[in-house]
Amino acid sequence: MTLIIYHNPRCSKSRELLALLDEKSIDYNVFKYMENSLTADKIYSLLKKLDYQSARELIRKNEPAFKNLNLKQESNEKILVEAMIKNPKLIERPIAIKNDRAIVCRPAQNVFFIL
Repeated sequence: MTLIIYHNPRCSKSRELLALLDEKSIDYNVFKYMENSLTADKIYSLLKKLDYQSARELIRKNEPAFKNLNLKQESNEKILVEAMIKNPKLIERPIAIKNDRAIVCRPAQNVFFIL
């Protein structure tokens, strides 16, 4: 199966990952999650592939939306997932997915753990 990268072109870490993959001639497909809406099912599937126990692990806590939505104390998974659907900037990035495994590529070299 092809490597899929959840990519935000405005994110320097995301661009670094694509540059690394290009440098190593590794084939991949890009999913621009900021342009293509994610569903709750897709986020739950992603959490499972990442082996995360909570949606909170996938949320970028330094994003203004995290504070504006008062998510710091939120424990309801459905509310956290809905927040990510409505505010995709909250999703940690970049994410590499291969088969049934995924990894957040911070740093970009983390991608090699699933290749």
